[in-house]
Amino acid sequence: MWYGVLCGLAAGAFWGMIFVMPRWLAEFSPMELALGRYLAYGLITLLLLLPRLSGLLRRLTRADGWMLLRHALAGNIVYYLLLSNGVQLAGVAAASLIIGLLPLSVTLLGRRDHGALPLRQLAWPLVLVVAGIVCINVDVFLHAAAQSKPWPLVALGMLCAFGALLCWTWYAVDNARFLKSNPRYSGAEWAGLYGLSTGVVALVMGVVVLALGGAGGPDAHGVARDWLRFWSVVSVVALGASVIGNQLWNIASRRVPVTLSGQLLLFETLFGLLYGYIYQQQAPRPLELAAIVLLIAGVAGSVWRHAQGDAASGALRARRIVNSEPDGSPSATSMVPPNKPVTRL
Repeated sequence: MWYGVLCGLAAGAFWGMIFVMPRWLAEFSPMELALGRYLAYGLITLLLLLPRLSGLLRRLTRADGWMLLRHALAGNIVYYLLLSNGVQLAGVAAASLIIGLLPLSVTLLGRRDHGALPLRQLAWPLVLVVAGIVCINVDVFLHAAAQSKPWPLVALGMLCAFGALLCWTWYAVDNARFLKSNPRYSGAEWAGLYGLSTGVVALVMGVVVLALGGAGGPDAHGVARDWLRFWSVVSVVALGASVIGNQLWNIASRRVPVTLSGQLLLFETLFGLLYGYIYQQQAPRPLELAAIVLLIAGVAGSVWRHAQGDAASGALRARRIVNSEPDGSPSATSMVPPNKPVTRL
């Protein structure tokens, strides 16, 4: 389980880049950011998978194809289109901390999955998470009022971020369930197919958008925009957040219960905040700092509870095996052929 936790943490570190990209490229529209990032993602994935692409495509079923299409839309394109709007309208902190609700939403949606702990055992970690999210949202609204930001735009940005939250909640749970029930694909193979499908969808959407007159950025009329910088940034984010981050997340999804994977998604929010502070060259305000401490404490508490649950279930299985053996009979593990490893459930 601990290897899965480390992979989830590393994935969050890569995913945190997505919250500052709309600030780096503020002159480009959210549609341009989403399509550019995922076109680059698809091309990078195609190059990486080229030597074994034909074999992977032969194994792909129609049901797998529909699954990839749904995940490409919900987990990538629509999600990032909404998130980019949220960042540009409401700010990095507001958008990233609405996405910080993912541990709660994923835990609630995956609470009936195999290996998930009962919610009562996660009560205190979730209380800490809720307290942290309350702190940061209070700070965001107070700061917006002090700067006299237009409330309709801030509210629209928050609504877009909430839509992104719903998209990624469904994707995270559905993807984890698929990986656990379909061992014929490794995490790297499924991440590669996911990247290819996202690139194809982005290409089709890009053609449609261009045919309708283009996406158009905030300063597109009469203002020259740096397209070299645009493609450089979206390619770096595609490689780090999409290619490497998604592969790490697929490894984590196979190794930890769904309820714990929901808690690990908080690292995306924390790294997004960290990168935002570095980009803006400012330190966190008191309420922001309190929120960060509470969120980290909530994640640590959840990991500890899951570790306890794993140890207890392992001990229970061992007792059942010992108690079920009559005197002089061979043990359950000794009946396994020598060349076949014992499968850990």
